[in-house]
Amino acid sequence: MTTDGEDRTEAARHVVEILGVSKVFAGSGQGARPVEALIGIDLAVDAGEFISLIGPSGCGKSTLLRIVGDLTTPTSGTVTVNGKPAPQARRDRDYGMVFQAPILFDWRTVQANVELPLEINGTPKDERGRRAAEHLALVELSDFAGHYPWQLSGGMQQRVAIARALVARPELLLMDEPFSALDALTREGLQDLLLKLWKDVGLTVVFVTHDITEAIYLSDHIVVLAGTPASVAANIRVDVPRPRDQVSTRESPSFLALRRDLYQMVVGRDA
Repeated sequence: MTTDGEDRTEAARHVVEILGVSKVFAGSGQGARPVEALIGIDLAVDAGEFISLIGPSGCGKSTLLRIVGDLTTPTSGTVTVNGKPAPQARRDRDYGMVFQAPILFDWRTVQANVELPLEINGTPKDERGRRAAEHLALVELSDFAGHYPWQLSGGMQQRVAIARALVARPELLLMDEPFSALDALTREGLQDLLLKLWKDVGLTVVFVTHDITEAIYLSDHIVVLAGTPASVAANIRVDVPRPRDQVSTRESPSFLALRRDLYQMVVGRDA
């Protein structure tokens, strides 16, 4: 049994806390029935953790991430980020978000795209420039600050999007299938870059992916969503040693065993 003070200490260490979250979408069109997407989601993410959300297509992974990011509201339940309601955390810019598409402005240079969140916040010009340059260096794009997005490859554009998400120095990074549109080699390179940023910057990451191998390679925990409406079917600790690399890690017995188990759980047959 814990005291109230101990309960508060336990709650305070969660960067994200999701309690009893359900989501029902109203049907579109006359006579359309509501769609139950999520039901009874309970999940806590501690500081410094890398958590991946996986599950069958359409199971509500992105919906749950958008609820955490206050891009959609839950029908019931609560979400707190850094101890604040999700809308307040969004206003306070407690997190950055990266989507499947980079969503860059083609008429702004790479530097100006990264500066944009600071510009909106009213950060002085000199500080904007310094912090944007610092974060472009983190994603290894210092030499491309004066280029425009349309002059960059898809992988480079996504690195710009990551730099922009981090420039306000959030503790939490929300990522919605950010590498799914990239070729295999570019994707692996960005996975390794993300792990380096996660370690060096001290981030907490919630990551949505369809790729079971990617989830294992990146994560501390993997949350499996399943069912209609979806709920948490499993929350699995990834007991694969760090640091990880693209060859030996993926060939290790612990990696292959977990991949087989998750494939069975998500797809319903052996990998």
